[in-house]
Amino acid sequence: MNKTMITLVTSGLLAASSSALAEVSATVNLTSDYTFNGVSQTNNNPALQASLDYAGDDGFYTGAWASTIDFGSGEDSNLEFDVYAGKYFQLDDKIGLDAGIAYYTYHGDSISDTYNYPEAYAKFGYNSDLGDTELNFWYSWDYFGFDVGHYIAMLAHTIEVAPGHNVRVSFDRSTSQDENRWSWDGGSSYNHYRVEYMTSYKGFDFNAALEDTDMGWDTADTRVVLSVSRTFGL
Repeated sequence: MNKTMITLVTSGLLAASSSALAEVSATVNLTSDYTFNGVSQTNNNPALQASLDYAGDDGFYTGAWASTIDFGSGEDSNLEFDVYAGKYFQLDDKIGLDAGIAYYTYHGDSISDTYNYPEAYAKFGYNSDLGDTELNFWYSWDYFGFDVGHYIAMLAHTIEVAPGHNVRVSFDRSTSQDENRWSWDGGSSYNHYRVEYMTSYKGFDFNAALEDTDMGWDTADTRVVLSVSRTFGL
């Protein structure tokens, strides 16, 4: 679940108002590992992803996003399919707010649909001469179908190091409100750190990221994630 990174049309939160976005677009992405807040959703293997998005001039947007997944041995789930809708508000010339709701679904195994869950989010963006700063929040009241509250808080900053070349640094913390129902490496929460470089060339977007968590899982240790994507206006 690129939930935190689910490339909702809202990547525009960093700088531009929604009116600058294409009305309808499709994106295809190939990544060396599909990580959700530093935790691999593909058992440390590559993933193919795609999205279809609509963005209106009034800031409303909706879309769908899909990715191949692999939760490891004994689990045959192979596809995640998510839908989402929200609205972007340009509060003033520097501050933007993106708020919405998403629903994540899983497929491929007889128990896959038991993982389905909803999530609400609010993302604040601040643009200055020093770059773009984000303060983002996600909350689910039925995380992975375990009837448990779960929230994620993220602080991120993006700077342009040269024309067309950006570096984004982020820190986020995922927290379960009942570790007896859902725990992270035996505890209620964990931290995730990520540094990524982003650029574009001949219509393709490239991303190289270094990330880590403070958990001991082999699917959440230090890793480099590479991806290339292309967006098409429809």
